[in-house]
Amino acid sequence: MNDPTPAQAPEGRTVLLRGGEVHSPADPFATAMVVERGTIAWVGSEGAADGFADGVDEVVQLDGALVTPAFTDAHVHTTATGLALTGLDLTGARTLADALERVRAHAAAHPADRVLLGHGWDAARWPEGRPPSRAELDRATGGRPLYLTRIDVHSAVVTTALLDRVPGVSDLAGYHSDTPLTGAAHHAVRAAAHAVITERQRADAQRAALARAASLGIGTLHECAGPDISSEDDLTGLLELAAEEPGPRVYGYWAEAASSASDLDKVRELGAIGAAGDLFVDGALGSHTACLHQPYADTPHSGTAYLDAAAVAAHVTACTEAGIQAGFHAIGDAAVTAVVEGVRAAADTVGLARVRAARHRVEHAEMLTPETVAAFADLGLTASVQPAFDALWGGEDGMYAQRLGPDRARTLNPYAALLRAGVPLALGSDSPVTPLDPWGTVRAAAFHRTPEHRISVRAAFTAHTRGGWRAVGRDDAGVLAPGAPADYAIWRTGELIVQVPDTRVAGWSTDPRSGTPGLPDLTPGGQLPVCVRTVVGGRTVHLRPDE
Repeated sequence: MNDPTPAQAPEGRTVLLRGGEVHSPADPFATAMVVERGTIAWVGSEGAADGFADGVDEVVQLDGALVTPAFTDAHVHTTATGLALTGLDLTGARTLADALERVRAHAAAHPADRVLLGHGWDAARWPEGRPPSRAELDRATGGRPLYLTRIDVHSAVVTTALLDRVPGVSDLAGYHSDTPLTGAAHHAVRAAAHAVITERQRADAQRAALARAASLGIGTLHECAGPDISSEDDLTGLLELAAEEPGPRVYGYWAEAASSASDLDKVRELGAIGAAGDLFVDGALGSHTACLHQPYADTPHSGTAYLDAAAVAAHVTACTEAGIQAGFHAIGDAAVTAVVEGVRAAADTVGLARVRAARHRVEHAEMLTPETVAAFADLGLTASVQPAFDALWGGEDGMYAQRLGPDRARTLNPYAALLRAGVPLALGSDSPVTPLDPWGTVRAAAFHRTPEHRISVRAAFTAHTRGGWRAVGRDDAGVLAPGAPADYAIWRTGELIVQVPDTRVAGWSTDPRSGTPGLPDLTPGGQLPVCVRTVVGGRTVHLRPDE
């Protein structure tokens, strides 16, 4: 697969990095690395580095810093992330009153905006226990159009002025007179709100998101676009911007269901690498739209099904025959069952080997059972997961427990079981649902709120670097080894250790003499590594000020 960002064609310089800690499977004790024409050329010891010093264009003295592969965030909504960074972000609002005050302040500070956009409210965390009403928002905005998504982006509250821009919205599924909009009504209102975003606003938001990613050591993003999420122009604009300006690589997915080869023409025309990402089989737990086998604990229904097993089978069959990666958004156990049954039916049609070779993927995959975990492994499905969901919503008193009850909540996000079964993991943030935060994501997987689901820091780190590359069909990237793309980050951090989730793990595996490369101590409460420099394809795309 070709690099999707030709603007980051490798510089023709040869660079020696030395005097640090190089995290490489090629040499667990490496302290130096040579990059030539955008590719890792050599990894090894400080003594051997002397032989390269006179033949390179630049020597970077690491002064003890850690060098790792750049992270890959396997699930991002780039424009929405940028809009949250530059606009109204309610993720920090602690009460309903606080949220309404932030809406008032934002409206006053942006008198020229035709539609006010915001994100991140979470009534489950507020003492009032409810979202803002339409009347409250009308007053806070002075009667202006406002679109305000819940933190999971599967529902939204809006003002009357925005509803007036969507004729017939009250007849659509998911419309509620004074509770958050879901389903088709939400998608229609979102389209109306995003339609007024200018090309310049969109590009500025995308630049802000890409710059934030680069500053965090993220070298690659998987953009999960689609007709119910963003727009064709949004995806093509992002891919063009990423191709023209230095920054992280961007692989695009387009989430539109197909039943024949011709239905996939748009995927190719848009420059996407797959008909995957947020192709919704269901919604989200927080919005009560994830599709469950049994009703919610706090609401007398079982969520919403958008695609059934037959539609999944048709999509996977069409994609497999066309040589295109398929994928789905599935959170609830009934949605995951529909995916498994559909992919199994497709394998019966086109052959299991072809389905496995296509590396189809499932986003989120939160409510799994031992049977569906085994099916993921058998069908070669990649689980594209977001550990920060558990950090935010897990635990005995978290949103998961509110929605499902504590027993079902404890089964969510079973990363250890997935790895034991041989299911490939790719980690991401679903930003702006949770922030771009790669080391925080690794920490969340290693210190899962349910101890039996924890995985080692090393396994989580691999899933957030090499796992993301494997999810797009590249087995040669995401590591610092000769021949791999020179996508790396340099970090200031403390002592490196081998951190495992269970103290019963044999002592030899954490001994430095075992040859296992160390990683930063991610014990909760400690400081996370600080990114000094991010390099993509041999080109620096972020340099920390004063470095």
